[in-house]
Amino acid sequence: MGKMNAEEMKSEVLQVVEEGGKRNQDCENQMVESSDVQHPYAFHVSGPRNVPSINWRDIINSTWKDAKYKRTVIACFIQAVYLLELDRQENRTAENALAPKWWTPFKYRLVKTLIDERDGSIFGAILEWDRAAALSDFILLRPSGAPRAVLALRGTILKSQTIRRDIEDDLRFLAWESLKGSVRFSCAFNALKLISEKYGSSNVCVAGHSLGAGFALQVGKSLAKQGIFVEAHLFNPPSVSLASSLRNMGEKAEIMWKRVKAMLPSSFDAPVNGDEETKNITLGSKQWVPHLYVNNSDYICCYYTDPIGAESSNGAEKENVKPPQTNTPCSAKLFVFSKGKQKFLEAHGLEQWWSDDLELQMAVSNSKLISRQLKSLRSLPPPQQSPSKS
Repeated sequence: MGKMNAEEMKSEVLQVVEEGGKRNQDCENQMVESSDVQHPYAFHVSGPRNVPSINWRDIINSTWKDAKYKRTVIACFIQAVYLLELDRQENRTAENALAPKWWTPFKYRLVKTLIDERDGSIFGAILEWDRAAALSDFILLRPSGAPRAVLALRGTILKSQTIRRDIEDDLRFLAWESLKGSVRFSCAFNALKLISEKYGSSNVCVAGHSLGAGFALQVGKSLAKQGIFVEAHLFNPPSVSLASSLRNMGEKAEIMWKRVKAMLPSSFDAPVNGDEETKNITLGSKQWVPHLYVNNSDYICCYYTDPIGAESSNGAEKENVKPPQTNTPCSAKLFVFSKGKQKFLEAHGLEQWWSDDLELQMAVSNSKLISRQLKSLRSLPPPQQSPSKS
């Protein structure tokens, strides 16, 4: 009898220990799940508020025709690319990944990630309209204005696994105002061209933030040179480079020389055909019109507000600059956000572009920097009529 009691006691002790271990494991799992749910980059924590859900009514009156909705969703897609890389670095699984929550509410799905072969990081992604998810909510057709595919490109991530290559491309732009030497450029260009040929350029969109906006602008421009025009949305695109600074110095010297010549007697020199140059630029680039989203407090992108013909002003005065208004054919749609003095990280952040209290000033702009960057589009072949595929 004593022996049986000892065995029973031993069995009960083991059962208690086992149950205690299960409780501890459950608690650990709940803590992990709780930390994931409250993660600062979780969609419900830092994502947009009051965003209308896509439903069958969009077939009649598409939400995508609302510029605010389109800007919000595309900014969320770029945020998803940032999180794809952070999920990779933090070894997150499909069950606790943060990135998918930033595209699934809008009925899109991930079909491809763009990998930097230098460090294995994810710098871009292709998202496509998820027809199956749409049909489950009785959305029989893709809403008007919703792109069939979006190429989204992230900016710089200051983490140990990405900082070296990201900063390398930042310095590449800072020195040369060009990103064509980067492996990311060729990868993004090929991806954008592929989906443009697959779905038709009118059904495709390219978007980026910060460094990613620089890539999106130059990739979109390279494709436009081939007569293929895709919609482009560029958030906080870089505007400061050594090359542009040197060019501005040369322009200032030219302005000073013109003033000196004007004071000299018998000045019969032929007029400089700067106006004709500007006219050619705007007329040649009007077929491809990227959308630029600029914050006046962000000293990386604020120089896009300099109008054609204006002398470069001190960066400290950028806070009070108003979007230039012109009557000439546009080369870009410039959206300017001015909220008084802001810290750099706030002014350069992506999350500002889906905030509820965002008030933008829109200017169909021929800024000096935009026209310079699109100068090579002056003599373009007629746009290719790529088939529009639903």
